[in-house]
Amino acid sequence: MAMTFFISLFILVMQFLWRYVDDLVGKGLDFLTLGELLFYASVQVIPMALPLAILLASLMTFGSLGENYELTAIKASGVSLLRTMKPLIWVTIIISVLAFGFSNNVLPWANLKLYTLLWSVKQKKPELEIKEQVFYDGIEDFRIKISSKDPETGLMHDVMIYDHRDNRNPNSNVTLADSGKLQVAKDNGFMKLTLMDGVRFEENVQNQRKRIDSRAQQRFRKDKFKRQTALFEMEGHNLERSDEQLFSSHDRMKNLSQLQDGIDTLDFQQNEVVSSITKQTDNFYFQQRRYFQRRNKEAPKVSIDSSAVLNYDSLFQGMSTHQQMIAIEGAKRQVQDNRSQLEGKLSRYRNYQTKITKHYMEVHRKFTLSFACFIFFFIGAPLGAIIRKGGLGMPVVISVLFFIFYYIVDTLGVKFAKEGAWQVYQGMWLSSAILFPLGAFLTYKSATDSTLLNADAYIIFFQKLFKREKFDLQNRLDKEKEDETIPKT
Repeated sequence: MAMTFFISLFILVMQFLWRYVDDLVGKGLDFLTLGELLFYASVQVIPMALPLAILLASLMTFGSLGENYELTAIKASGVSLLRTMKPLIWVTIIISVLAFGFSNNVLPWANLKLYTLLWSVKQKKPELEIKEQVFYDGIEDFRIKISSKDPETGLMHDVMIYDHRDNRNPNSNVTLADSGKLQVAKDNGFMKLTLMDGVRFEENVQNQRKRIDSRAQQRFRKDKFKRQTALFEMEGHNLERSDEQLFSSHDRMKNLSQLQDGIDTLDFQQNEVVSSITKQTDNFYFQQRRYFQRRNKEAPKVSIDSSAVLNYDSLFQGMSTHQQMIAIEGAKRQVQDNRSQLEGKLSRYRNYQTKITKHYMEVHRKFTLSFACFIFFFIGAPLGAIIRKGGLGMPVVISVLFFIFYYIVDTLGVKFAKEGAWQVYQGMWLSSAILFPLGAFLTYKSATDSTLLNADAYIIFFQKLFKREKFDLQNRLDKEKEDETIPKT
């Protein structure tokens, strides 16, 4: 199991690197930062590597026992398969409990460290690596091109620099130099560029006309130099660690108690939005009736016909055409304002609902990942006893197929739960609900010495089937020949 665990862990870490390779390449990260990143990534993928390791290890172990006829000897001595699996069942239960504790306590810490470091790496600008015969745009507002570079001394030849700090005339400042050298300043906050034997061209053109008049052509400057030094700010090129508090509110960075507190807070905020929507719609749709009730309270001695006041059609028909247009425009404007306010509040409501769903999904995920270890043992152990093949051949193929099936089903369930098509528990436990009966079925077939995956049994079955069909066909042909030989009366 230790071997299969580290193999699975290595494969999943490589998958992580391929996923974020574009964000890591060219950033000039030191080995300490890369090692820290790989460590957090390894801790993060442990809940996914552990079920695969248990599946592959149990499949290889029982497959090797079956291949060497040790299971046959055990069964012949009166020991059943379930009794043989009993010690390993207890080991799997202990591993599942430890996996739950890991998912609840260690995994949120690893996720927080990993995503904080990844965000910091993404904000870091690429290293200054100027390639030959290619314009380099890693320095803001400057474009640099060189013809060749000495790899030992770092000396660049035939340097061309375009200064684009003038937005109106971006190509009005060009510097050409015979050679140059780029190095980091001592304070590590600037990049120092030293140029030798060059010339600088500058046009002081104040417009972008197609034709430049004679006066504008005189605004041209040419400076020759033997040695020139320029400093470029290195802001963003150094790795700056982001504050972990920026990501601490995410659902994957919380344990069960923190998730429950987050759900309670989000429920309270969502109920406040619902109350605000109810109050707003109540005030909007019943404001005329409340105005009438308020008038009755202010003047109780005056009798007012409520039906006449609330008959809006008669009131509207009694207005002039101009007044009717004003009333329609006012009502339309009021409805549009009310609708925009309601859409904003509904957007907040959906946002809270999405966060609540993700919190519930993370609660169920802490249980499903540990329960997957238990399920995969009851798939791998009886399946290895049935196929009777050990080593890294057939068990690896079957394990990968089962794991891919589990991953696809789990991904579909998570998607349905996130979109609200299913309840959260239905989507998160879909893969377990499908694989658990499969494990029970394989355990039953293995305990009853079934030839479920025995290739020889299927070959013999099809040979008998084809032989029987051939025999039936021959009998039918012989019968037809006999019918032809009988004289017709």
